[in-house]
Amino acid sequence: MSGNGLTYSEHGGEAAPELAQEAAPAVTPSAPAAFGLFSSDTKKNEDLKQMLESSKDSAKLDAMKRIVGMIAKGKNASELFPAVVKNVASKNIEIKKLVYVYLMRYAEEQQDLALLSISTFQRALKDPNQLIRASALRVLSSIRVPIIVPIMMLAIKEASSDLSPYVRKNAAHAIQKLYSLDPEQKEMLIEVIEKLLKDRSTLVAGSVVMAFEEVCPDRIDLIHKNYRKLCNLLVDVEEWGQVVIIHMLTRYARTQFVSPWKEVDEVVDEYNENNFYESDEEQKEKDQKMKTTYAMDPDHRLLLRNTKPLLQSRNAAVVMAVAQLYWHLAPKSEAGIVSKSLVRLLRSNREVQYIVLQNIATMSIQRKGMFEPYLKSFYVRSTDPTMIKTLKLEILTNLANEANISTLLREFQTYVKSQDKQFAAATIQAIGRCATNITEVTDTCLNGLVCLLSNRDEIVVAESVVVIKKLLQTQPAHHGEIIKHMAKLLDNITVPVARASILWLIGEYCERVPKIAPDVLRKTAKSFTNEDDLVKLQILNLGAKLYLTNSKQTKLLTQYVLNLGKYDQSYDIRDRTRFIRQLIVPNEKSGALSKYAKKIFLAQKPAPLLESPFKDRDHFQLGTLSHTLNSQATGYLELSDWPEVAPDPSVRNVEMAELAKEWTGILGKPKKEKPTEKFYSESEEEEDESASTSSSGKWSGSDSESEKEDKEEGSTDESSGSSSPSEESTDSESDSKESAAKKTCRAVNESDSEVIKKKAEGISKKRSTSSSSDTEYTSSDESSTGSKSESDSKSDSESGKSRNATSNKVKKPVQDRKNPKTQDMFLLDLDDFCPVTPVAVPRAAVLSPSLAADLEGLSLSSSSVIDVTTQACVPTKTHELLHRMSGKGLAAHYHFSRQPGIFGDRMVPVQVTVTNTTDQKIENIHIGEKKLPPGMRMHEFNPIECLEPGGSLTATMGIDFCDSTQTASFQLCTKDDQFNVNIQPPVGELLLPVTMSEKDFKKEQGMLTGMNETSATIAVAPQNSARLIITERVVKAANLGVVPSGQDNIHRFAAKTVHSGSLMLVTVELKESSTAQLIINTEKTVIGSVLLRELKPVLSQG
Repeated sequence: MSGNGLTYSEHGGEAAPELAQEAAPAVTPSAPAAFGLFSSDTKKNEDLKQMLESSKDSAKLDAMKRIVGMIAKGKNASELFPAVVKNVASKNIEIKKLVYVYLMRYAEEQQDLALLSISTFQRALKDPNQLIRASALRVLSSIRVPIIVPIMMLAIKEASSDLSPYVRKNAAHAIQKLYSLDPEQKEMLIEVIEKLLKDRSTLVAGSVVMAFEEVCPDRIDLIHKNYRKLCNLLVDVEEWGQVVIIHMLTRYARTQFVSPWKEVDEVVDEYNENNFYESDEEQKEKDQKMKTTYAMDPDHRLLLRNTKPLLQSRNAAVVMAVAQLYWHLAPKSEAGIVSKSLVRLLRSNREVQYIVLQNIATMSIQRKGMFEPYLKSFYVRSTDPTMIKTLKLEILTNLANEANISTLLREFQTYVKSQDKQFAAATIQAIGRCATNITEVTDTCLNGLVCLLSNRDEIVVAESVVVIKKLLQTQPAHHGEIIKHMAKLLDNITVPVARASILWLIGEYCERVPKIAPDVLRKTAKSFTNEDDLVKLQILNLGAKLYLTNSKQTKLLTQYVLNLGKYDQSYDIRDRTRFIRQLIVPNEKSGALSKYAKKIFLAQKPAPLLESPFKDRDHFQLGTLSHTLNSQATGYLELSDWPEVAPDPSVRNVEMAELAKEWTGILGKPKKEKPTEKFYSESEEEEDESASTSSSGKWSGSDSESEKEDKEEGSTDESSGSSSPSEESTDSESDSKESAAKKTCRAVNESDSEVIKKKAEGISKKRSTSSSSDTEYTSSDESSTGSKSESDSKSDSESGKSRNATSNKVKKPVQDRKNPKTQDMFLLDLDDFCPVTPVAVPRAAVLSPSLAADLEGLSLSSSSVIDVTTQACVPTKTHELLHRMSGKGLAAHYHFSRQPGIFGDRMVPVQVTVTNTTDQKIENIHIGEKKLPPGMRMHEFNPIECLEPGGSLTATMGIDFCDSTQTASFQLCTKDDQFNVNIQPPVGELLLPVTMSEKDFKKEQGMLTGMNETSATIAVAPQNSARLIITERVVKAANLGVVPSGQDNIHRFAAKTVHSGSLMLVTVELKESSTAQLIINTEKTVIGSVLLRELKPVLSQG
C-alpha cells in the first residue's frame, strides 16, 4: 500500500495541470457505470485520486464530496485511503471535516495506514474547531491496535476536560472502544467515567451512562451523587441517551428503594374517603394509621415524576423504556398511566408493534385492568402479519373475563375462518384457554369446538381435537357423546397429533365407550405400519388399556399390535413394546410390577393447565432482548430484588462545594486573582474614598460580588453575597461551612494589600445598618462560562445602579458616604468578562481614566445601555397552593407579583394569600421542610402567628428557580399539621423586563442567531393586530419590557432571565394575510422554546 501511495505522489505533478479540463466531464461518464453490476470503477477512482492530489482546494473538496457520497450509497471506497489520508492536514476546514468522515469509516479496515498519520490525529486533538477535535478522537479510537492504547488513554483524559460538550461526548464513546481493546485499563477508565458523570451537559449524559453500563455496571456508588442530576437532566437528553439512562436508573432504583407494592391500597382508600362529619378523634386515628403505612422515598418519587413526561416522546424506544420503568418501580396504582402510551405505539411499523405487543402480553397476565379499556385496540386486522395477529390474540385471551367474553368469542369465530391457518389454529387454542379460565362459557366453547370438527380444513379440525381432548379431561363424565363423535372422525383425520389425541381419549375413557374402543383398536391395527410414530405409541397404549379392562375382546388384537411393534424401525416403538409386554402379559419372568399394571395405565391424570406462553417471561426486564427471546442474552443485567430496608438515602446528598468543583473541573483551572495595585493607584483610591462616593457605590458592589463569586466558586455554591459580620448573623440560610468560606475569602483579600485592607474594614464597619436584601443572593454554577460571566457582570452592575439611584444627587454626598450600600472593596477580575457576549456596564463617566484605558480591549460598549425597567403589566391570575379540604380548612393561593429586587437580584417574588375557612383560629402558619432541586433556593415569609376564623393574610416569599420551570416543593405548616405544597412558575415569570434602544436590540439580536434563535409562524386575527392589543397580550403572558420600534408591523420586547441575567429578545413581525412571525433570541434555548410555545396561543387566540 505504501508503494501505491508513492505512485500517486509521482503522478500528482503531471496530473495537476490537466485537472481543470478533466474534472468537469469526469462526473457524467461515471453515472452509467454505476448501473452495471460488474462494471469496473478503476478509471473513476483514478480520477478521484488525481483530484485529491491537486493543489486546488475546490477540486479536493469536490472529490471528497463524491467519495462521501459513494460511502453513503454503500459502495466500497477503501482503495482511496492512501490518497485521502494525505489531506488530513489540509488547512481547509471543509475538506478536513470530510476527510475525518471518511477516516472514521475506514480506519478500522486500514489500520496500518492510519497509524502512519497518528501524529496528525494527535495534533488535531488541539485544533480550535470542536468538530475536528471530536473527529480526531473518533478516528484514533477506531484504530484498534494495542500499541496505541497509552496514546488513546491520554487523548480520552484530555478530551474529558474539553470545554466543548460535543468533544466530551465523544470521549465517553471512546471509553467503550478502549475498554473492548484493553480491559486492563478499566480502573483508569472508571476515573474518567466518574469525572464525566459529574458533567452537567445534556449532550454528555447519555453517552457517559452508556460507557458506565459497558465498563462498570456494578459500580452503583458512582451514581449516588449524580442520581438527582441525571433525573433532572433526563427530559433534555437526546432520545437514545434517555433510553440508556432510564434502564440504568431502573436497576439503580431496585437496589436503593424499598418496594412500593405493599398492601396499603385499602388504607389509602379509607383515608381518602373521609366522612365530612367525623369526629377529631376518628380523624387522628386515621392519621396515625396512615403514618404507619409505606412512604415513598422522595428520590424514588423524583425518578417517577421526571420520567412521566417522556411517555409522550416521539421515539418508541423512550416510551417503552419509561413503561418498563413504571412497571418495575411504580406503585401498582400508578403503573396504569403507561398503558395509553403503549397502545399509541401500535400505530407504528410492524417491528415496533411486535416488541410492544410482547411486553403488553407479559403485563396483561399480571394486571389485566391496565389494558381492559383499550380492548378494541387489540382486535386483529386482516392486514396484520401473522406474528402480530398471534400476539394480539394472546393479549385478548389474557384480558378475557365474564364481562367481555361474549364479545371476544364472536371475534374469535371470525378469526377461525381466517385464511392464515397458523393463526386459525392459535385462535382455537385461545378459545380453549378461555373455556378453562372462565367456567361460565366452558360448555359454549366446547360445543363450538365440536362444530369445528366438521370443518373442511384439516388443520382446524386437528387443532380442535387437541383442544377438546384437554377440555374433556376437566369433566369427562358428561361428555361421552363427544368422545363417540370424535371416534367416528378418526377415519378422515390424517394429522398425527389429532389422531394421537383421539386415540388417547378413547383409551383413557374406554370404560365409557366399551363398544367403540375395541373397534377403533381393530381399525388402527390394520394401518399400524403406515402410522406416524406419535400415533403408533398411542395405539400401543390403547391396546394395553383395553387388554387390562376388556381382555376377552382385545387380547389377540393387543398381542398382534405388540408383535408389530417388536420389529418396528423406531427404537422408541420397540422399547415401548417390550415394556408393555412385560407389564401386562404375566409370565415367569414378570416382576412384582405386573400386579400394579392397571393402576399404572389407568391412573387418574390431572387435567392439563392451558397457560399463556408469556407466563414465565416476567423474570426478565421488560423491553430487553432477553425478554423478547425468552432467553438470557449476552450482557443482560438482571434486576435485583427490592431490599427489605432501604440503604442510607444521604449518599445521594450533594454538598454545594462539590457542585462548584464539578464546574471548575470542566472549565479548567480556577481564575487567578489579580494584585490589587494593578488597576488603582493610591491617589486614585484616596480620591474614590473622599470625593467619588457614587463611583465607589456603584463599582464596589459589582466588583465585590463578582470577585466573591469567583473566589467561592471552587468551595461553595450557596454562599451569601455579603461578607460583613452583622449580615452573616442575620442571614437565615448561612451555615458553618459558608461562614468559614467567607472568612477564608476575607483573609485572602486582606493580605493582598494594606491599603485595600484598611478601606474594606472601614466600609465593613459602616455597613451595620444595611438591609438584609443585599445579602441574600448568590451565584450558581449551572450556566456556562460565557453566560456566567456575562450575567454576573450584568446583574451586579444593574443592581449597583438600582441600589444607588440617588447617588448622583449632589445634595446627599455625605449621607451616601456614611451609609453606602456597598460591599467590601475588591477589584475587577478581567477573566470575568467575555469578549464575545454583550455585557451591560455603568456609564462611562463613572470610570477613572486609567481604568478606562485598561478596559479598552474588552469589547465593553459604554453606549449600549440595558437597564431593568418596571413591569408593564402585573398578572392577576392566581394559582391554588392548598385546597381548603386538603388543608383542613386552611386555603392558600399564590400569584407572581413581578416586583424586582424585593429579596435580591436572583429571586422571583411570589405573593401567598392564606385564608382561614374554619370557625377556629389557626396558629403559627410557616414554611417547614423544603424539598428543592439542586441549586434552587427559597426566602421564606415571616411566620403568621395567628389567623382568625374567616381571616385572610398575604405574605411575600422569594424563590430562586435557577432559570428552570422545575417545581419548588415545600411544607406549609400550622401549629398542628403539615401540608405538602408545590409552586411551579410559568416561564414568563422567570424574566425581568429590560429597556434598550432599537439599535441595541438589533445589535444584541445579531449576536444571538443560529442555535440561539427559535421562531414560529402563527395566525393572527385582523382585529388583534393592533399594537396595543399585541403589547398587552405579550406582557401579560411574560414579564417582558417593551422596546421602541420604528416600524408599525414589528413589535419588540426584551427581558433578561432572573437568575443568570441572559438576554431574552422577542420579536413579533406582522405579515400579510393575517399571519405573524414570532422570533425569540436567547442563549437559554430551552427557556426560549418553552416561551415560544406559551406565546403562540396567546397571540393567535380570537
